Amino acid sequence: MDKNLCVIGGDLRIVKLVEILVNDGYTVYTYALEEAESLNQFEKVIQCKSMVDAIASSNIVIGPIPLSSNKVDINTPFSKDNISIEELLAKLDGKKFIAGSIGEEIIKLSENKNIEIIDLMQREELTVLNTISTAEGAIQIAMQETLSTIHGSNVLVLGFGRIGKILSKMLNGIGARVSCEARKESDIAWIKAYGYNPVHLNVLDEHIGEYDIIINTIPYVILDSDKLSKVKKDCLIVDLASNPGGVDREAARQIGIKTIWALALPGKVAPITSAEFLKETIYNIFKEYCS
Repeated sequence: MDKNLCVIGGDLRIVKLVEILVNDGYTVYTYALEEAESLNQFEKVIQCKSMVDAIASSNIVIGPIPLSSNKVDINTPFSKDNISIEELLAKLDGKKFIAGSIGEEIIKLSENKNIEIIDLMQREELTVLNTISTAEGAIQIAMQETLSTIHGSNVLVLGFGRIGKILSKMLNGIGARVSCEARKESDIAWIKAYGYNPVHLNVLDEHIGEYDIIINTIPYVILDSDKLSKVKKDCLIVDLASNPGGVDREAARQIGIKTIWALALPGKVAPITSAEFLKETIYNIFKEYCS
């Protein structure tokens, strides 16, 4: 396949991905990464002066993860330029566009355009691999933001999906007293099988005041003002859920409960490892879509 690729915007893991792609023999044309100084050392990184020039270089365009934080502009932390989603989509005619957390509203904007859109966060292999750095990042935050060791602390993990499973295993491994909340009876059974304390959603209110740390993985507001009123005042809440999150943050602020909304942890705590995971997933996509 063509050894030219285009990368538009993105965070540190995208910068590291560009470096990996170049070391693998690709020439990468970039836009909105001009403040990523590490890329200046690579001859095969071509930092274009316009988005049109960058996109014209390849039939494959790689964008940020997540694509946008405000549903208007794409994420460009290594650039002063703002690029609207509509502006980007207008330039992608005939291209394959690979990015993360693209969202249904953006998919709708691309309707009737000649664009093949691939959402990295819909790829099972990347989602599973990302749980590792997400879980490590959550534990790092808990260690930094509490005055006690995780070992011996009562920790509640809300949700027993991919992240919940890996996170619970890590917490258990460092000696936390781990409880896991779930709604499905099958998940409750698995929580028991792993040796954690199960908490059914129906009885969460009865137990929520027992914990030193609560880590949420559920992508809707489960910790509302009523539940927060029952939480210990010195409890730390770490919310890993995507927008709008799983915590009524204003209610938590008024009550005085420390809450940290920790988004996109793989790119913050382990950008090099995350970039390797991205490379693996993108190469799988190349095999499936570009062979």
